[in-house]
Amino acid sequence: MSDTQGGGGIVNTAQAEAWNGYDGTYWAAHQERWDAVNDGFNEPLLGAAGIGPGDRVLDIGCGAGRTTRLAARRAAGAGGSAEGEGKGGGGSAEGLDLSAPLLARARASAEAEGLGNVAFTQGDAQVHPFAPGSFTRAISRFGVMFFADPEAAFANIGRALRPGGRLAFIAAAEAEASEWMQAFRALDGVLPVGGFATAPGTPGMFSLADPARTRALLGAAGFTAVTAERTRAYGVWGGDAEDAADFLLGSGPGHHLLAQVGPEARAEARRVLADHLRPYERDGAVRLLGTAWLVTADRA
Repeated sequence: MSDTQGGGGIVNTAQAEAWNGYDGTYWAAHQERWDAVNDGFNEPLLGAAGIGPGDRVLDIGCGAGRTTRLAARRAAGAGGSAEGEGKGGGGSAEGLDLSAPLLARARASAEAEGLGNVAFTQGDAQVHPFAPGSFTRAISRFGVMFFADPEAAFANIGRALRPGGRLAFIAAAEAEASEWMQAFRALDGVLPVGGFATAPGTPGMFSLADPARTRALLGAAGFTAVTAERTRAYGVWGGDAEDAADFLLGSGPGHHLLAQVGPEARAEARRVLADHLRPYERDGAVRLLGTAWLVTADRA
């Protein structure tokens, strides 16, 4: 396993500030909980990417590296054993992310799992100097929605893929289609949630919620055979309603909303959110249904 500091500079400065500040620190401290929220999308993503022995995989916006490590095992072959590059299928995976706290967790997890065919790089996908044609597959689990300049980012990712390579990513669908966003909407009147969700086409969680725009972006970046399939998965947000409410309100969006009100409103928000989540308690967990687009595209 190797650690690198990416070149090319950082142009997506707003996201870099967020993910090297509170958001990145919170996600890194709760890596296992965020994986429990998002792991239901792993198999659809990795299956659509078609990763096999010998592939070189780029994971964009890899965060704490869960999907990078899973991809590395598939690329290694030999039943997923990845004790060192060159064994099994000889493939590898590299995760790229803006966040130093998340990359530190990614590297620690890879080391603990004994993965020798995985690397993590801090960098900005919009301008990172990838070697042309150096990857056969590119993937992302909720990491491509935050580009300040998605046209530049997808074009740069396209250049990093060799001809015939494939891009596959999971991006959030419209806000109303996911139960965790419906939970935040339940706080309307307690917290200033009116402008919480970004509109499709603007940088943020829902920037790629319009599949027609996504197809146009990828086509302009030189990709072909673009598909967008609606997919849904349950995520575990907590052990009970109170636990899930605290976790949601501690996340970046929740933290931002709570910072705008006083102590009484914060306490009321926790109570209202826990009441909203109580019907979702089943078998010792709060499970919320998430909706996303599974997008695939080929490098011409």
